[in-house]
Amino acid sequence: MQDPNEDTEWNDVLRAKGIIPPKKEKEITEDDIIGMIENTIEQRQNQNKDLSKMGLDELDELEDSEDEAVLLEYRKKRIAEMQALAQGAKFGSVIEISGQDYVDEVAKAGSGIYVVLHLYSRGVPFCSLINQHMSQLAPMFPATKFVRAIATTCIPNYPERNLPTIFVYFEGQLKKQFVGQIELGGPNLTCEELEYMLGQTKAIESSITEDPRKAKAVKDKMFADLTDSNDW
Repeated sequence: MQDPNEDTEWNDVLRAKGIIPPKKEKEITEDDIIGMIENTIEQRQNQNKDLSKMGLDELDELEDSEDEAVLLEYRKKRIAEMQALAQGAKFGSVIEISGQDYVDEVAKAGSGIYVVLHLYSRGVPFCSLINQHMSQLAPMFPATKFVRAIATTCIPNYPERNLPTIFVYFEGQLKKQFVGQIELGGPNLTCEELEYMLGQTKAIESSITEDPRKAKAVKDKMFADLTDSNDW
């Protein structure tokens, strides 16, 4: 039985007459594109007996109309996807703020907006590393607002021992905080590890679902065991 959601001219006719329900819209995938192309090829094969009766001009017109229909459908869906992506891509870089900007940039960031705020000091090397990682993550996750500020401009006399500090906000509400080197995994924190940590807070939609630090610990242990065995 033919799929009523399939993109075919016959299904379009049936929908127009109310025989089958309207097609359910879904996000286009590579399989969808391949399916549309294969469907067009199949239609042509089914028309072989009629094609033998057509002239060259008729054949050219039929080929052009079928190709155009596939391309137009693909173009329409790609435009819809690009528009949705553009709506989500509001940021894409790290914004430097001061205490005076906090309310507008963080507390009033807007509906549905996650903000990752890094409080730092120029005299702390680990803070510089976090800033580098954030500069890499910001363009990867443009729907999330990445912000940094010198700690004392936001919180007077903020203890340097608490740096670096990362606050995660959603719609102006604090959802998670990482205070100091221990909570942030130490000065050897990788960008992948920070991405995982932020992904766990839902601030970004990371594809990293397993803590990279666990895999690193296993690898280090295996290396240590191998070294110990070689000593013998």
